[in-house]
Amino acid sequence: MQGLIQVAGIIDQAEADLIIEEGADWLGFALRLPAKNEDISEADAAAIVKAIQPEHKGVIITYLTDADEIKAFCAEMGVSAIQLHGDVLPAELRKLRDIAPDLYTLKSLVVKADNIDELAKIVEDSAEWVDMFITDSFNPATGAKGATGLVHDWGISAELVRISPRPLMLAGGLNPENVADAIQEVRPAAVDAHTGLEDATGRKDRLKVRKFVEESRKAFARIAAEARQG
Repeated sequence: MQGLIQVAGIIDQAEADLIIEEGADWLGFALRLPAKNEDISEADAAAIVKAIQPEHKGVIITYLTDADEIKAFCAEMGVSAIQLHGDVLPAELRKLRDIAPDLYTLKSLVVKADNIDELAKIVEDSAEWVDMFITDSFNPATGAKGATGLVHDWGISAELVRISPRPLMLAGGLNPENVADAIQEVRPAAVDAHTGLEDATGRKDRLKVRKFVEESRKAFARIAAEARQG
């Protein structure tokens, strides 16, 4: 799973095609959000997921917190991976693993200015029932947890990589210009970008996606080589 690249916030088939053509691995679809401001319908997202599998994985990004509802929604959408940004209790994560053992589950760790102890506790309490963690940025002005366009303290994500028994995906304000530095500092297993790859109209920009993938691949190769050299 090392060196994985996800692009989130897919809005239609044309955008999905562009992202796949430029070499990303996973595509993230934000659905069933608190404010109901999804960029794509569930039916359209399901059709895209079906079209891109099995070579590329479609990932639902959601704030659902109930294990039964999460399982049913993933089955309805035809996805095998879910990214949980809500405050999901460890008991629900355990239940989800019991009722959907093949579902690849990512749990968000939303980085604030001073919450490393809180995040470390989430890792300790939930690592047994998730496959990957994803760190993302908190916007104190809006209360948003993700898709903020803001960069958080990469030192916190690096510490979470160090202590987590599960791989970690780094998100939060990543773009073609900063992703290489982020990978070098944090040493994540994966990276995710959303708003940092968009143009002024809110669509993904092909050249930004291309450069993001290229810079990510080079940075992942560099840290892999460093690890081999000891």
